[in-house]
Amino acid sequence: MNIIRWFDRHIEELLLTILSTIMVAVIFVQVVMRQLDSSLSWSEELARFCFIWLIYIGISYGVKKQRHIKVDVILVFLNQKGKVIINIIANVLFMAFAVFVIIYGFEIANKLLGFGQKSPALQIPMGLVYMSAPIGMGLTLIRLIQNLIKHLRVLQGKEEFEEQTII
Repeated sequence: MNIIRWFDRHIEELLLTILSTIMVAVIFVQVVMRQLDSSLSWSEELARFCFIWLIYIGISYGVKKQRHIKVDVILVFLNQKGKVIINIIANVLFMAFAVFVIIYGFEIANKLLGFGQKSPALQIPMGLVYMSAPIGMGLTLIRLIQNLIKHLRVLQGKEEFEEQTII
C-alpha cells in the first residue's frame, strides 16, 4: 500500500525528472559534439520526443498541484461554497476534454502503431510518441477525479476549502 501511495504522490515528479534529465543531457552532448566537429543524428529527435512527453505529463502535474491556468475574476466575488461549485464545474469540463483526448489520442496512436511508421533517426514507432497524449491525459483525468472528490467532500462539510494562491 505504501508503494501505491508513493506512486500517487510522486509519479509525475519522477517521470518529469527522468525526461528532463534525458533531454538536457542529450542536448548538452549534442552541443559538445558540434564543438568537436561531429554531430549526433538522433539527439534532436530524442530531445523533441522527451519534450512532447514532458508537456502531457506536466499537465497532470499542474492539475495535481492545482496550478493549471485559470481565470479567477469571478471567484473573487463568490463565497466559499460558490468557489467550490465553480471549481467542480471547471473540473467536470476539463474531465470531458481529457476523456476526448484519451479516446481520440489512443485511436490515432493505435493507427500509427498499426501502420508501423517509425521515426527517421531513432527508429522508434511513432505510435509511442503519439501515445503521450492519451497517457498524459489519463494521468490528468485521475488527478481531476481526485480534485473532484476533494471538492465534493468540501461541499459536504467533511473537509476545509483550500484556496490556491498564485505565486
